[in-house]
Amino acid sequence: MPTRFVHAVDDVSFEIRRGETLGLVGESGCGKSTLGRTLLALRPPTAGEVEFDGKRIFDLGSAELKALRRHMQLVFQDPFASLNPRLSVGKSVRAALDIHGIGKRAERDRMVEEIFLRVGLRRSHTTRFPHEFSGGQRQRVGIARALVLRPKFLVCDEPVSALDVSIQAQILNLLKDLQAEFGLTYLFISHNLAVVEHMADRVAVMYYGRIVEIADRSELYANPRHPYTHALFGAVPAPDPTVRSMRVEAQGDPPDPMSLPSGCRFRTRCPRAVERCAKEEPRLAPAGGSHQVACWLAQ
Repeated sequence: MPTRFVHAVDDVSFEIRRGETLGLVGESGCGKSTLGRTLLALRPPTAGEVEFDGKRIFDLGSAELKALRRHMQLVFQDPFASLNPRLSVGKSVRAALDIHGIGKRAERDRMVEEIFLRVGLRRSHTTRFPHEFSGGQRQRVGIARALVLRPKFLVCDEPVSALDVSIQAQILNLLKDLQAEFGLTYLFISHNLAVVEHMADRVAVMYYGRIVEIADRSELYANPRHPYTHALFGAVPAPDPTVRSMRVEAQGDPPDPMSLPSGCRFRTRCPRAVERCAKEEPRLAPAGGSHQVACWLAQ
């Protein structure tokens, strides 16, 4: 029996402008986290390239890539699992400075204390261990670890999904404040459409490894064009139970990722699919304004 593969990220092409936040949304398992880690060269690609500050990062040697990683950091989804339980959080944050040889010991300790203060923690917190903090405090530690090197680009991989709703707003506002202060660029990965609306300047919608729609936030939320995007919005419960949603709903079950449908990957769940959808796979194409959509009926 021939070996089959899951193409977690397949023929994806986009750019992130300096200083903006690009939101990336989609169902669990659609490839969002794999895409984010590939951008940071944490997962080796089978093909393609990523360009950062004019450098193709997959062409760099280990020393060059290590130097470049100072400017590209990751905020993890689970703030507890991403911290070493045997190290104080101060040592975990300082490890990045140790690895890159930045400053002397006293200077590194000062830099750690400064970044702790900036993310809303205290100097005394540096000597504590991860289990001594709440979830929101641990995520602040994770953000401090990502920012201590003063990067230019952050991949925020579901950074608030493991937190209580009351804490989520604090972390989101912190990320926005830090972006304004340090001139950061974000790839913000989430399945929560409300969170993405609050954070993003532009939004890309991903389905089974491909981006099917991308547009400015206001344009996409006001006028989604792809049936899958409609389905995502339709899956969000309305605050008023007397109001019935008029959004398109996805039909049937998701396909086997190792045996995707021919043509459009969403066609087996799409109530608007036509014969062409089974024969040809649509590519992202302009659909008016800032919109790009991979759908034959929207182009």
